[in-house]
Amino acid sequence: MKDSGLDAALAQAGRNRDAYLCGFMELLRIPSVSQDATFQPQLEACADWIVAEMRRIGLHNAQKLPTAGNPVLYADWLQAGADKPTLLFYAHYDVQPVGDASLWQSPQFEPTIVDGRLLARGAVDDKCGIWLNLKAIDAILSACGKLPINVKLFFEGEEELGSQNTGPCVAANRDLLAADALIISDGPFSPEQPVIGNALRGAITGQVHVQGPPHDLHSGRYGGAVKNPAHYLARIIASFHDTSGRVQIKSFYDDAIPMTDRQTRHMNQLWKTIGPDLQRAAGVDAFFGDYLGVFAERSTAQPTLDVSAITSGWQGEGTRAIIPAEASCTITIRIVAGQDADVMWSRFVEHVMAFAEPGIGIDIELLSIAHPFLMPDDGREIRAIQRALKATLGREALLMRHGGSLAIGGLLQRELAIPVMMLGYGSGGNSHAPNEYIILDDIQVATEVAIRLLFELARGDN
Repeated sequence: MKDSGLDAALAQAGRNRDAYLCGFMELLRIPSVSQDATFQPQLEACADWIVAEMRRIGLHNAQKLPTAGNPVLYADWLQAGADKPTLLFYAHYDVQPVGDASLWQSPQFEPTIVDGRLLARGAVDDKCGIWLNLKAIDAILSACGKLPINVKLFFEGEEELGSQNTGPCVAANRDLLAADALIISDGPFSPEQPVIGNALRGAITGQVHVQGPPHDLHSGRYGGAVKNPAHYLARIIASFHDTSGRVQIKSFYDDAIPMTDRQTRHMNQLWKTIGPDLQRAAGVDAFFGDYLGVFAERSTAQPTLDVSAITSGWQGEGTRAIIPAEASCTITIRIVAGQDADVMWSRFVEHVMAFAEPGIGIDIELLSIAHPFLMPDDGREIRAIQRALKATLGREALLMRHGGSLAIGGLLQRELAIPVMMLGYGSGGNSHAPNEYIILDDIQVATEVAIRLLFELARGDN
């Protein structure tokens, strides 16, 4: 059945395509880099710019919510009625640093069109997530005077810092952020084969520090008599896995929610297309862990433990015959839905501390936690997303489990107790690299998906 409101909104977006692109480029010109304090004034200016735009298009309660770091941006429109759902939409306005400027084809914060691509830092990660949500709302309000559902927007400025200060802000504003579901507008968008991120692993980062003698000792004088912390660190690391790749920490695989047949089917179908390229990109001749399952499952749906850095002894030029005073390593534990980060960290600590003995001290520091999440893959919201994609692109999305982590996803799910799903609008690449780009023609396609989604969410299952 035709929806005159939807048709009017789509027509409005089509008429304003050039104006929307100009606005997007204006947003991209603001260097909202969160990892470099010298950009703080520009980051604050970006937040103010977005708040002003939210007010201009007719959203209510547009404001900056203070945090101990960069502000969270909030706005809402809640006049659709109590019988309509309330959706919370998330994206982030902070961007990665430029990196090596000499590798860019054009100025990093001067959006430039090259071969059908719009190049600028933040183009796909993740200012498109902010802009396309705003333009979908703008088009509908301009054409119809009202939205088909109740909407809340939550845009943060510290995603590239691991959402360090966002948690307390969410906890302090639970009532303000209360909604029926959350849609994270971050991640890839592909008109050829759309995907919906239905799961993210959590990440626990920590450091193990092993202390031996109070200072470095001459190995000719003390070797064989004083315990070497580098040797003990090696023993600890070697204990993490058996020869098959299975993690040996007690109960490490417990509590993980198993994949359903539907999820496995979607995963296998998706990995037929993306799996070979991912494996080739690793640049290695062989993989390990086949005992635990197929490559796709091991790298997305199972918990893992990896050492990312090791430090001990003399690090300068030449050699020194010493017993080093200390040794350390940094680790990352990826956990999956069903597993509790605090419990998993406690299991890791218990395992490592078993190596402590006279002459060897062990200190373990927790650096960060990002919680996992798993979305319901057959709920009302996912069906609405699938209808919006099929109506626009002619095909539904495959469900994709992400092996990486997004701190905010698990945090919001835990704090707000609502379903979470991911629908990115970034059709492009190089998000953390030189020449970040979004495909120009796909911007309008993604805008249409965003508009249709709001109407489909209002339909429920009718």
